[in-house]
Amino acid sequence: MTVGNRAIAGLGLGVAMTMGAIAGPASAQDETIKVGVLHSLSGTMAISETTLKDTMLFLIDEQNKKGGLLGKQLEAVVVDPASDWPLFAEKARELIEVNGVAAVFGCWTSSSRKSVLPVFEELNSILFYPVQYEGEESQRNVFYTGAAPNQQAIPAVDYLMENEGVERWVLAGTDYVYPQTTNKILEQYLLDHGVAAEDIMINYTPFGHSDWQTIVSDIKTFGSTGKKTAVVSTINGDANVPFYKELANQGIKAEDIPVVAFSVGEEELAGFDTTPLVGHLAAWNYFQSGDTPENEAFISAWQTFMGNPDKVTNDPMEATVIGFNLWVQAVEKAGTTDTDAVLDAIIGLETPNLTGGIAKMLPNHHLTKPVLIGEIQADGQFEVVSESDLVPGDAWSDFLPESKVIEADWTAPISCGNYNTETKTCGGSEVAAAQ
Repeated sequence: MTVGNRAIAGLGLGVAMTMGAIAGPASAQDETIKVGVLHSLSGTMAISETTLKDTMLFLIDEQNKKGGLLGKQLEAVVVDPASDWPLFAEKARELIEVNGVAAVFGCWTSSSRKSVLPVFEELNSILFYPVQYEGEESQRNVFYTGAAPNQQAIPAVDYLMENEGVERWVLAGTDYVYPQTTNKILEQYLLDHGVAAEDIMINYTPFGHSDWQTIVSDIKTFGSTGKKTAVVSTINGDANVPFYKELANQGIKAEDIPVVAFSVGEEELAGFDTTPLVGHLAAWNYFQSGDTPENEAFISAWQTFMGNPDKVTNDPMEATVIGFNLWVQAVEKAGTTDTDAVLDAIIGLETPNLTGGIAKMLPNHHLTKPVLIGEIQADGQFEVVSESDLVPGDAWSDFLPESKVIEADWTAPISCGNYNTETKTCGGSEVAAAQ
């Protein structure tokens, strides 16, 4: 038994599951509906993605207790793309072609999502992508159940401007497509709102970056001019641990230079000594501290499933829950797992958000979500300091000149993820064409 299999077997929770490319016998294949789980269980992103694999096992177990789907039990097929973006594409193809999964739930980084897009388009399968991302994309075979920039990044900047009086901005991110595109949108947004170019500092670091001493020193110097300064962080993965430690080492407190993070939640904070981080911020669409009956029931069932009363929940978990519930509804509505039928059935379906309101699948394959700003507490949880009404996800930014005339609508007569509203043509974005 491999280490991965031992870990999964250790859950001992009766989830029908296949590991890797080891498919079950033909009779078992006929009796189950297979669901692909495509998350890194090793490498730099394992800190964030492993819990999403467990979330899928939990959801499938819960659905099977209800009798499964279309009279069949669901069977998870778990693969480990190991934080290796090209390997994501190989594993996606393996899930679809070898294992015959009906849909795939997976990816965290936009690099991994970009890697698998051609596979899902070629093989006409379905991906539910549960993490906030940079937008500037709407693919027919993908449902984006995390936040678009107008549901996280832009509201976070607005909060810091209006409530903290921030005038200088450090846009710090990991060096790949999500931070780069998000920061491109944010930089334009800040310039449009009168922020001087010299008051914007942009810094990128590789995945897994660990030596933050010089960069944090530069941030401290940048923030010492007398203008209120904040860090907008799109740092991903385990690089966050030494980043926050270095902030504390250099005495940077939230009241001096607040950090608002887009990829740090309860799961990542579970590995921190959070005492020095109290008061720093995160922008998400879900926090474990959300006080709703739906969230209370979810947390209780999740902790029971994991056998750990202290196991935390987070935003990408909620996005996974929403995506899974909408897929189940779409399959039931269509009466089949056939991709084309499910793609048609899912538009307009609704399911409750765990923190309130209704998540509705829009024609652009994005959701309606509330925007929450939370302050880190000493216990690793977030106190919500700002909450919006439901915001519809916008696939294309209104703040980039090349994107503001583009819209996505996968219903007739447009049926296009990249529709130019001026030329009335599909494929109207040079940005998308270059990706």
